[in-house]
Amino acid sequence: MAGLDTNVLVRWLVDDDVEQSALAAERFRMAARQQQPLFVPVTVALELEWVLRSRYRYAKADIQRAFNAMLETRELLFQSEDALERTLHAWRNGNADFADCLHAGLCRAAGHAPLLSFDVRTTRTTDIELLK
Repeated sequence: MAGLDTNVLVRWLVDDDVEQSALAAERFRMAARQQQPLFVPVTVALELEWVLRSRYRYAKADIQRAFNAMLETRELLFQSEDALERTLHAWRNGNADFADCLHAGLCRAAGHAPLLSFDVRTTRTTDIELLK
């Protein structure tokens, strides 16, 4: 099973480079044929949100739809998928940014919640607590 870099997922999702998008799509088809999902490290998920938001100006709801679609794709296997699902839920319902929600989700998945923070804005999110 191979892992994917952020730029491969971006080409597959955004389809903004004909050659690279075609290569990414072919790799996804190969993964489906071989029934061997492509691995997505949690660091790639973090970077993907940042790229879609900052470079492509995707709205939060569009990014969430993209992640939900990817989580349902059999060709992808996400590292710490339960933490990523928790992240998306907290991000949708809270005030913290995606990265903070991911940090908290990973802490929860590892049995080390809450995430302690000095950022008052993030503490209205599940599994993040203000350190005072």
